[in-house]
Amino acid sequence: MNDKERFELGTKIRREVLGDEHVNKNLARKSNAEYQEIITKLAWSEVWSRPGLPRHTRSLLNIAMLTALNHHAELALHMRSAKNNGVTPAEIREVLIQTAVYCGVPAAASAFATYNSIFPDDPADE
Repeated sequence: MNDKERFELGTKIRREVLGDEHVNKNLARKSNAEYQEIITKLAWSEVWSRPGLPRHTRSLLNIAMLTALNHHAELALHMRSAKNNGVTPAEIREVLIQTAVYCGVPAAASAFATYNSIFPDDPADE
């Protein structure tokens, strides 16, 4: 695959996972065009297109890793878009519970705050 094909594949996968609105907004920013091209080719084409893990699993992994790193803007993005990969709020909650043990309670508590802002009407609260 050449660079143009990698970018096109990455953009297609990125749109399927994150949605057109998010991708259009980021690709329209001229100030970070080179960065957008790099992450589209690297993360979305080279990694997300690999056959070794389904997108569902990749979404759950991203949620766990972003929780561990306390990157809540990206965490919120991946929590919102996880439904595009068949991830349920219940599965996200389970990942956050597991991160409390392996990443630390403060990281999980912050991630649950992000979760509650994204899923304010979670049926588990009823």
